[in-house]
Amino acid sequence: MIKSIHAKNFKSWADTSKITFAPLTGLFGTNSSGKTSLLQILLMLKQTVESQDRRRVLDTGDDRSLVDLGTYYDVVYGHEVERNIQLTVDWELDQPLRIADPQKATRTLFEPSQLQFSVTVNEEIGRLAVEQFAYSFDNHCFGMKRKHEGKDKGKYDLLYENYQPIRTIGRPWPLPAPIKCYGFPDQATAYFQNVGFLSDFVLAFENLFNHASYLGPLREYPQRSYLWAGDDPVSVGRKGELAIPAMLAAKARKRTISLGKGRRKATVEERIGYWLREMGMIEAYSLREISKHRRDYELRVKTTKRSPEVLITDVGFGVSQILPVLVLCYYAPERSTIILEQPEIHLHPRVQAALADVFIEVVTKRQVQIVLESHSEHLLRRLQRRIAEGAIENTKTALYFCQMKEDSSAIDRLGVDMFGNIENWPEKFFGDEIGELAAMTTAAMKRAANN
Repeated sequence: MIKSIHAKNFKSWADTSKITFAPLTGLFGTNSSGKTSLLQILLMLKQTVESQDRRRVLDTGDDRSLVDLGTYYDVVYGHEVERNIQLTVDWELDQPLRIADPQKATRTLFEPSQLQFSVTVNEEIGRLAVEQFAYSFDNHCFGMKRKHEGKDKGKYDLLYENYQPIRTIGRPWPLPAPIKCYGFPDQATAYFQNVGFLSDFVLAFENLFNHASYLGPLREYPQRSYLWAGDDPVSVGRKGELAIPAMLAAKARKRTISLGKGRRKATVEERIGYWLREMGMIEAYSLREISKHRRDYELRVKTTKRSPEVLITDVGFGVSQILPVLVLCYYAPERSTIILEQPEIHLHPRVQAALADVFIEVVTKRQVQIVLESHSEHLLRRLQRRIAEGAIENTKTALYFCQMKEDSSAIDRLGVDMFGNIENWPEKFFGDEIGELAAMTTAAMKRAANN
């Protein structure tokens, strides 16, 4: 689970300061306030991890990626390319990382349960370069730092704290560039005798982002039929285009969901059906083959108990928009991270509020972390209510308000007490509701007087 992020000189953020994450983390704020950029930090690191190009320092994407951030000029704060971008991510491991002593395998050298990764990147002659990166835990640190002087300028030194690497006998060669922005080159373990564990940190970092899923705000239109060839999608896709294949895969593999001690396990299909009914969207649905021995499937729904079954294309647009959100919440592996951008888009206020209940169940019963960006007051109000009712502890949530201040984005954590009250409610958080009511009342009184 991600514990915090910190960025400097990234897009509209001169300095985000340390942003603490919780099992349920929500980013709210005005348009163009920088909240989406915070999600893009995670998405950029995820697609960097998944990139096939080991020399690509940061994968800023293209039109086929999770996010397309353009060039370094587009990404760096103020478009000032002489600045360095600094990124830091802290995360908690699913289980402690046991690292054996290279010189005595029966002895545990380190056993961190939490890691921090930090990297500093800049651009030189049109190419990105890593100034330094490091993995830190407890009072230890391992990484690489770029040389800026001497005949080995542009090469790298190994960084370490509270541990003494042993050089392999021979000339003390400098290290080549890192792999991407976070990996140690093979020469690190060749030049030093007792640092074979460095790859464990890299694998832990990759595991974090390989188990992160993203659903964007623009989702696919419903279709009259869907294709599934028996594959098992990693996620539901950036636009939810793989939601139906994911449902079919979950059904074929008989995946179940634990809803807590003493409660019967449910299938992914059952839980999605439950929430669609609870939200008042539909009464029931069925997902079945159009004909045997074909790869074509259709999704039929009943809007009421007595209504006939119709294709999903023949009901309101909201069903197709909420479905990928629900599928991802119950399809994503336990202890993974889900990143959602405007999950409430195109949904009725009642459904927006019910989304908070879905998210609470997912983070408390499935131990899945949810990081979302939203404009929904209804979602936030339901979350406040559930905190007051004790459905989720306020310590399990981290809610933020983003806004532009002068020439940089700024972020404030909302102080939510155990009764669901927000103690530092920002001015005009969701517009000026009181001002609108007062203006309406004044106008009504004037009009009545004139008549």
